[in-house]
Amino acid sequence: MVLGALVIVIVGILVVNYFKDKRSQTTPEALTTTNQSQIGKVHTVSEGESLWSISEDVYGSGYNWTDVMSANKLESESLEVGQEILLPEVSAKQPTATKEVVTIESNTQAITADSYTVVHGDSLWNIAVKAYGDGYKWVEIANANKLDNPNVIHPGNVLMLLR
Repeated sequence: MVLGALVIVIVGILVVNYFKDKRSQTTPEALTTTNQSQIGKVHTVSEGESLWSISEDVYGSGYNWTDVMSANKLESESLEVGQEILLPEVSAKQPTATKEVVTIESNTQAITADSYTVVHGDSLWNIAVKAYGDGYKWVEIANANKLDNPNVIHPGNVLMLLR
């Protein structure tokens, strides 16, 4: 009985924290707009604010936290409640990639035949999506072809598709 009460208390705490975190998250609209009225002015730090959250609210991008830190010559990212910081006049920053992102497009044509010949890079999931429009139907393909290990298919294998 004590164990059950303990579980209920822990679950209650997790649920409260979940909804508390959801309420404090910024909406996608807030990320694309800036609060022009605050730029160039002094901001008084409130409870729970960070350089990132202030930058999100003012510039629409948390990545401007470095500009706020530099403009105020802060030695630490830590802020204290009641601390006054200047919000510099800078444009909103966007995230950047340090490495080139390469995506490999596979053949996305729908499969309409009763059989399919596996090509390099195929998986049962991708084949099921192309054949049935539902990746979870890979199990049906594996069962129909009596595959011992559905994770192993080779280019050139001919798979029977149920229609």
